[in-house]
Amino acid sequence: MSSIFSKIVKGDLPSYKIAESDKFFAFLDIDPMAKGHVLVVPKEETDYIFDLSDELLAEMMVYSKKVAKAISNAIPCQRVGVMVVGLEVPHAHIHLIPINKESDMNLSNPGLSLEKEEFERIADAIATEFAKL
Repeated sequence: MSSIFSKIVKGDLPSYKIAESDKFFAFLDIDPMAKGHVLVVPKEETDYIFDLSDELLAEMMVYSKKVAKAISNAIPCQRVGVMVVGLEVPHAHIHLIPINKESDMNLSNPGLSLEKEEFERIADAIATEFAKL
């Protein structure tokens, strides 16, 4: 069965797309820990990140680095935190979260409630920065 992320990658479900390559898709998390919280997923449908081939995992980290640079250029923050949890959706993914303190990445913090227009503005800002890289 296709995961929700596979459906997003295929365009069957809407998303706030940041970037796309032949192997990866980056989009805003719809329950963000911070403004600019992005998910990077491989287009290959693999449940567990460490089941990806070494080559694909390495490429995914390099791709995530470029997305993180775009986030930090678009969203004021001290750093872009990286988290791999992998239990919430059975599809490998990396969370990239703009942070100013470690507690910004606490999973018990409630997600932000943003309007569609705010998601669109954030996605456009990060995508614009990504295109410059």
